[in-house]
Amino acid sequence: MPAKNEADAIGGIVAGLRQHLPDAEIIVVDDGSTDDTGSTAERAGARVVQNPYSFGNGGAIKTGARAASGEILVFMDADGQHDPAKISRLLEKIDGGYDMAVGARTDGSQAGHGRKWANRFYNWLASYMTGQKIPDLTSGLRAVRAGKFREFTYLLPNGFSYPTTITMAFFRAAYPVSYVPIIAAERTGQSHIRPLRDGIRFLLIIFKIGSLYSPLKLFFPFAVAHGILGLGYYAYTYGTSGRLSLATIFLLSAAVTIFLIGLVSEQITGLMYKDAGERGYPR
Repeated sequence: MPAKNEADAIGGIVAGLRQHLPDAEIIVVDDGSTDDTGSTAERAGARVVQNPYSFGNGGAIKTGARAASGEILVFMDADGQHDPAKISRLLEKIDGGYDMAVGARTDGSQAGHGRKWANRFYNWLASYMTGQKIPDLTSGLRAVRAGKFREFTYLLPNGFSYPTTITMAFFRAAYPVSYVPIIAAERTGQSHIRPLRDGIRFLLIIFKIGSLYSPLKLFFPFAVAHGILGLGYYAYTYGTSGRLSLATIFLLSAAVTIFLIGLVSEQITGLMYKDAGERGYPR
């Protein structure tokens, strides 16, 4: 669990985990907290790993993954949104042959309308890119085989978009992913997400989705749109004044350029995953 200033919730969460999973190694990554998060988690029975300063949610996840010794890793938020009792359902999916199982938040979950609509858009885009139904791209509750997760540690950002990155990486590598419906409760304490700052970061997730899975699938519609606009404008200017305009040349050139960028990006992405698989990734 990555935790930053979650002293109000962390003790109860660790106690719940200990109740439902008495033999599990429970690691809380204290990500530069200024309250008693670390000591509270330790008193509740967790192993606390301290980051000297805040690395961010994804950075704390990487710290915890490197510290863990088990063959299966379970990640969850430290703000009280995730019910420890639901973890057993994720582990059943892993035992059934899946490499990652994700708790997919249903409509009854507590979230603002803005975040709900944003998540729906991300889910739709990710489903389009992968050709698979993805009901919750950004959920923080997931179980995963440790070795396969660590293959892609180097790809994970230090911010809040690590779930997006690891999900798309698993689909790209053809590692099976399953989703289990859950209801996320209202968080304890104040959210660390800031709408303006993190809204811009989340917009970048859209482009990350494309670059991590299939860049050409993202670039191709834009290339086609520019090509259609260019040809349409050429037909208009030729029909009305018998000329080829600079706007037409620009639109057609842009169409070719965008397509070629997508094609090159596709090859780079393929090499990136090929290298990760050959290394068995130790990072």
